[in-house]
Amino acid sequence: MKKEDCFYLGKIVSKYSFKGELLIKLDTDEPELYENLDAMFIDLRNNLVPFFIESSQLHKSDLLRVRFEDVDTEADADALIKCDVYLPLEFLPKLEGDKFYFHEVIGFKVEDINHGTVGTIVSINDSTAQALFEIDREGIEILIPMNDEFIHKIDRANKTVFVETPEGLIELYIQ
Repeated sequence: MKKEDCFYLGKIVSKYSFKGELLIKLDTDEPELYENLDAMFIDLRNNLVPFFIESSQLHKSDLLRVRFEDVDTEADADALIKCDVYLPLEFLPKLEGDKFYFHEVIGFKVEDINHGTVGTIVSINDSTAQALFEIDREGIEILIPMNDEFIHKIDRANKTVFVETPEGLIELYIQ
């Protein structure tokens, strides 16, 4: 399994017991969707390794308490702390309407109601306070905040995101 075929589910943050149980901090708004998994992939030295789950249950709000097969000791558990956890993309719940996953819109065209075709989304920058569409317009990079007020419609069939940006934003890039 390759990382590009998976999504980041969370990070193993601590041990829970002396028998190898671990706590995973889930990066999701709906942790209950991931309570009864059979397996997950753990990133060990940049390799995704499948681990089968003996038991799991939600612990507090966004922590998943997990007991993996063949992780029976504190030493086994210690080796996994701070590792990232992934699941295959097909485990993501389907989103409808104007909700989307970041990976889903890469390659979509961006159409601005006032400016026409802006370009193609090449990536999403979520390292800033507000996530940004990184758009390529014939070699020019255009950044548009992923603000609900700007996004009018997601047309999955035609791979297009329709936006209405504030006056002057697009002009900053294409003068």
